[in-house]
Amino acid sequence: MIGLLTVMGGSRADAEEIAQDSFVKLLEHWDKVRAYDDVDAWLRTVAVRMLVSRHRRRQLAARGLRRLASRTPLASPPPDATRLDLGDALAALPLGSRAVLLLHHVHDLPVDEVATLLRVPPGTVKSRLSRARAALAPLLADPERTAP
Repeated sequence: MIGLLTVMGGSRADAEEIAQDSFVKLLEHWDKVRAYDDVDAWLRTVAVRMLVSRHRRRQLAARGLRRLASRTPLASPPPDATRLDLGDALAALPLGSRAVLLLHHVHDLPVDEVATLLRVPPGTVKSRLSRARAALAPLLADPERTAP
């Protein structure tokens, strides 16, 4: 779970903290959760939702600080054409796109389950997957195979 949260959120420290907090919630709700068929799914759902909430709060705070400071956000440089850092490529995606990409392709969750986990319609998951794949495709293309 820490690996998933680290890649989704970009910070191992945040991932560890959220994982720990999700286990605390598990203990708090154990009387109800222990009867569930898939306790891991419940725990993963709680952790992902906590990460998304934390990310939203940080975005709101950052927007407020930018307004106060009247500064424009800094643009990150494009990835080097000779080397792809997958972590950097994923970090360039919006959190929602990163989440659906990792949950669907890395954790092999079906679209409907990803939609339930993130509390969005399945169509939203599909469109985020499509946009994320389109954004990553040029970065993942082999330049030697595509060169004439």
